[in-house]
Amino acid sequence: MITALVPGSFDPPTNGHVDVIERCSSIFDTVVVGVVANPSKSALFTLSERVGMLEGVCSGLDNIAIESFTGLLVDVARDVGANVIVKGLRAMTDFDYELQLAQMNRHLSGIMTMFVATKPELGYLSSSLVKEVARLGGSVVALVPGSVAAALEEAFDD
Repeated sequence: MITALVPGSFDPPTNGHVDVIERCSSIFDTVVVGVVANPSKSALFTLSERVGMLEGVCSGLDNIAIESFTGLLVDVARDVGANVIVKGLRAMTDFDYELQLAQMNRHLSGIMTMFVATKPELGYLSSSLVKEVARLGGSVVALVPGSVAAALEEAFDD
């Protein structure tokens, strides 16, 4: 039985995040989506809101659990019984940064990190860009799940 941990801020979850989670769901026995409370980032949505969004988006996937966490990723991986950490990659810049983290995580715990490339048509997506488009009044309907688009509209409603 293989359990994968898919960590991220998910502020907000994008179609790119959902793509990676769905593909992991078809590969691994259990997938834990770990929503990080990152004190160095200023989040638009609270931790519980992000968890709730992901629970709604992933409700049709039977082998998915959504958990929030703080602290070291390798500690969370151990706590949830993950055999592997999975990170989505959009571009080479993601790879450079994520490879360094993967090597540190392997050093600290021995846990392996696997990289999943997003679909090319989703490679430009980031939560930061989605928030900026929504903040400036642009449509994010094609960028995020419908429930997330509604939450963004509400968050930026003047």
